[in-house]
Amino acid sequence: MDDTTAIGEAATSITDKEEQPVVFLHGICRHFRQGDSRLDILKEAELAVWPGQSVALVAPSGSGKSTLLHIAGLLEHPDAGEVYIDAIATSQLTDVQRTRIRRTEIGFVYQFHHLLPEFSALENVMLPQLIRGLSRAEAVSRGTELLAYLGLKDRLAHRPAELSGGEQQRVAIARAVANAPRILLADEPTGNLDARTADHVFSTFNQLVRASGLAAIIATHNMDIAAQMDRRVTIRDGAVLELD
Repeated sequence: MDDTTAIGEAATSITDKEEQPVVFLHGICRHFRQGDSRLDILKEAELAVWPGQSVALVAPSGSGKSTLLHIAGLLEHPDAGEVYIDAIATSQLTDVQRTRIRRTEIGFVYQFHHLLPEFSALENVMLPQLIRGLSRAEAVSRGTELLAYLGLKDRLAHRPAELSGGEQQRVAIARAVANAPRILLADEPTGNLDARTADHVFSTFNQLVRASGLAAIIATHNMDIAAQMDRRVTIRDGAVLELD
């Protein structure tokens, strides 16, 4: 049985996925041990995000923002609860199947861009596509299109050290969506940038989310950025709560 068949068999009985959230965290619990004590980070947390919707995750450091993103991105297993990706219950999937979903359905952007310094901007965006199995010509075409859309058409051959902080982060965003994911997860994507650059980067980020129909969850401390998003949520006592 191949991965596609196995994942398909794990799907729930939901029949009309267009009316369903792309990512749905249901009853998520996560705790950690500190010596003899137990620290509950998430307790029965619930969060659903639909196509084309951006959600700002605004909460203090240590509240569980990164843990929530890691669980939503299938990088970490919850202690209880279920993560649905496009109506697929992921808890019983193998590591290979989870990796396949991460590679094809989920894009990640972090505070630090983590670009490969020896490769150009275009090559950094091409890499995930080549790993997925696209031809070099397809990867060049898609990478060039994305970087141009993000205002970097004149920076294709530049290496990260030759780019500004804002340009590097836009390359990282292009790399995250290079394989046309359904979900975009970002952990403080503008936290390492000055206010003006952060606003510019987020503006292009938000345009991309809406144009591509992505379901986006962005952890941020920047309330000006959060105000531009469709929804704002926080984590309080382990639960995910709407802010307005």
